[in-house]
Amino acid sequence: MDIGIGLVALVFAWQLAFWAKFYPPFLLPSPFMVLQRFEEMAENGQLATGLEVTLSRLAAGYGIAIGLGIGVGLAMVSFKRLGRVLNSFSVGFQSFPSIAWVPFAILLVGLNDLGIIFVMVVSSVFSMMVSTYSGIRNIPPIYIKAAKNMGASGTKLFTGVMLPASLPALITGLRQAWSFSWHALIGAEILMATVGLGALLEFGAEFVQMDEIIASMAVIFLIGLLADRLIFSQIEERVRTKRGLAARS
Repeated sequence: MDIGIGLVALVFAWQLAFWAKFYPPFLLPSPFMVLQRFEEMAENGQLATGLEVTLSRLAAGYGIAIGLGIGVGLAMVSFKRLGRVLNSFSVGFQSFPSIAWVPFAILLVGLNDLGIIFVMVVSSVFSMMVSTYSGIRNIPPIYIKAAKNMGASGTKLFTGVMLPASLPALITGLRQAWSFSWHALIGAEILMATVGLGALLEFGAEFVQMDEIIASMAVIFLIGLLADRLIFSQIEERVRTKRGLAARS
């Protein structure tokens, strides 16, 4: 409800700015003009094609980042010296701008989908590594000792105690990795792709079509909002409920 009210207020302020004519219509189109452009992009297949390509890249890059991040994070826990070294590097790389990886990717991987996915992975994998490493390391030792005293070991200890105990940190890592992946993907598409939502932004800027730019931005915003509300927030709420931190509905 709060988001809906905020969006209505934003559109209303936007319409007022259009009526005030702070900028010419081709630089600041009205909400109705953007809606018309959105319908045109949907009808000619431009939007569907860009959306399909972008989401396929997102699935590939995000999946690789999650798998690699969790795997390396577990190795960091198993080998303490490796964990200390990689943890320091990971924190540093987390603050590294994703767009700075683009020239590196173009020369090393190429100006193609693999290059875009590479930018996504290196921009988000370190967040997943740190979350996995920190989540498991911060499990209260009493949990591990109690489980071992009850006969748990190996896979049973990991799946029955360590994984559930570290789940909040893992969910945070998944959420952060999604955010980093999404930001990196759009930025890489602007500079490296000819098809995709990021490419639509670039084409709009190249041909001075602000209505297309705003329509593409709206789609990017909605995808991010829906992913957070329908996936990550729901998972987080279920975990909180199971742990007694939120009231069951």
